[in-house]
Amino acid sequence: MKRRFVKLGALFCTFMMTIMGSSRAAFGAAVQAGISATLSGYVYESANAKITEKKNEKNNVQVSKNSRTVKKLKSADSSRSIKSVSKKEEDGTICGYTNLGIANVDNYLNVRSEPGESAKIVGKLPSDAGCEILDAKDGWYHIRSGKVSGYVRSDYIITGEKARKLAEELKKTVATVNTVTVYIREKPNTDCTILTIVTEDEELEVVKEGDEWIEVKLDDENGFVSAQYVDLSEELKKAMVFTETSQQSGVSDRKYSLVQTALSYVGNRYVWGGTSLTNGVDCSGFTMQIMAKYGISLPHSSRGQAGYGRSVSTSELQPGDLIFYGSGGTISHVAIYIGNGQIVHASNSRDGIKVSNAFYRTPICCRRMF
Repeated sequence: MKRRFVKLGALFCTFMMTIMGSSRAAFGAAVQAGISATLSGYVYESANAKITEKKNEKNNVQVSKNSRTVKKLKSADSSRSIKSVSKKEEDGTICGYTNLGIANVDNYLNVRSEPGESAKIVGKLPSDAGCEILDAKDGWYHIRSGKVSGYVRSDYIITGEKARKLAEELKKTVATVNTVTVYIREKPNTDCTILTIVTEDEELEVVKEGDEWIEVKLDDENGFVSAQYVDLSEELKKAMVFTETSQQSGVSDRKYSLVQTALSYVGNRYVWGGTSLTNGVDCSGFTMQIMAKYGISLPHSSRGQAGYGRSVSTSELQPGDLIFYGSGGTISHVAIYIGNGQIVHASNSRDGIKVSNAFYRTPICCRRMF
């Protein structure tokens, strides 16, 4: 896909017009922080892109960049749904795996740098996540899953035909953003409210496929994305990189400890309305319980939590601060900032508690609790 780069002045005007109707606070925070070179530097949906989106000129076959899927783009008068065809599955693999293993644990399985319980943890393989088994040694499997490669205990991995059959039940259709930034919209058209902006390579669970628009789940809410800006594939959950943070200058021991505590739950399950850090929690339940461990009492509501503490800009963020996301000016998701442009949050039922880029979508506001 060809990317467009425009002059800064023209881009700034385009960005202001595209966010009309959304929160001024979100815009202010985005500009003040310079959210990222990607987010503030490029916006894919120029006037020509909108025309293309409306005309729906999908007359070619688009091969996804990871060669896992081929998405047939239909013309505008087609009434058939977009179909994602896995090339690798035609060769006898499933969800891209040739020697499939599936994690058989309650929450997550530690992925280590070497085959041994004392080896460094490099990732976490969630329950029901898939992996490629590369080798076996002394009760350990050398595996690769997502961006993680390492060793896991073999007795916690389902393999063979049992794994293949289980994968058929567990796999879900995922939309991967294939352009620099893309809008998630409230309805399947270009005239409706823009809920947020999502960055390249973000994976969104598909709720419903369509010729022109794909309904997707972003964290714990739904929206629509133009079909031409995503690649569809059938996926299993993947391992997550284990993130370690060092104490930054000026950051208190209390905040550093809070971040380490929050990161210790990465890989655990997301449950809507849940408040258990081990058995299932939603986004505000996660932040509520983590903050409670450090003497901060918050309500079980992302919108309610945004009224606590004091406001800080994205340029002032420190580890332990809360970042709030949502649609326009309405808050619906919350995460803990961990430093270096990253957050930890209870994202959704597919990913559970995970680490993400802090600006994977547009923040609405940020609050400092202590």
